[in-house]
Amino acid sequence: METPWHVYVLVSADGSRTYVGVTSDLPRRLAQHNGERPGGAKSTRAGRPWAVGATFGPYPSRGQAQAIEHRLKRRSGRDRLRPLPQPDVVPPDRRPLRRDPPLS
Repeated sequence: METPWHVYVLVSADGSRTYVGVTSDLPRRLAQHNGERPGGAKSTRAGRPWAVGATFGPYPSRGQAQAIEHRLKRRSGRDRLRPLPQPDVVPPDRRPLRRDPPLS
């Protein structure tokens, strides 16, 4: 069984900054960001202590989690804490038709 991946949003102590990341072990990663364990991101040295503001997942693969992380990083500030909209589901009769390659 693969390790589930989570996307997390951290909020700085004064609430003015956010940080988005991906992990398979959130307690360990939070301790790293807060300087309690080695390995935290350089950008989170300021703003300590950080708290988890939101989590998304679990996702079965790191790639899927990173796609969500990318969507969240396009947002700014506390807007990153809002839930993501569900992907649009296109009904089967509305899907684009497959086009065959032209005959030579």
